[in-house]
Amino acid sequence: MEPSEITEVLNRPLSQELLARDLTRLAYVAKDGTPRTIPIAFTWNGSEIVLCTSKNAPKLPALRANPAVALTIDTEVHPPKILLIRGRAELDTVEGIPDEYLQMNGSYTMTPEQRVEWEAEVRSLYDGMVRIVVTPTWAKLIDFENTLPTAVEELIRQRAERQNA
Repeated sequence: MEPSEITEVLNRPLSQELLARDLTRLAYVAKDGTPRTIPIAFTWNGSEIVLCTSKNAPKLPALRANPAVALTIDTEVHPPKILLIRGRAELDTVEGIPDEYLQMNGSYTMTPEQRVEWEAEVRSLYDGMVRIVVTPTWAKLIDFENTLPTAVEELIRQRAERQNA
């Protein structure tokens, strides 16, 4: 997929709405060769998806060995709105707490006092974290109105070709 095509998909209003959510599902291949999908908080910075995790997270050795990942950001209503993204994970170990981690966890309902307590607890727990940065190499938006899963789009195309033959 060309970068301009990815940008076009990600700049659609529905994609932007989904990229403003706070939870994605990260799929990767574990060290034992089996697939994993985990829910994880994220933030979109306009060109990359940034996830943060502890320096001892089991996913890190797997991502170092095989950085290919897939992300799903979707809604919980029917029909779902789904943004599918593929890319490569780049790992960046940082001292302290990344600003993105504080940002991605900022949408939870907390009083100002609770927020101060939460942030102090986070800072006392982690001496550093790993930023998992995913630059999209492929993207597809499915809304079941204007866009459909690829297999369904193919069936519709084949049916139209038969009818026009």
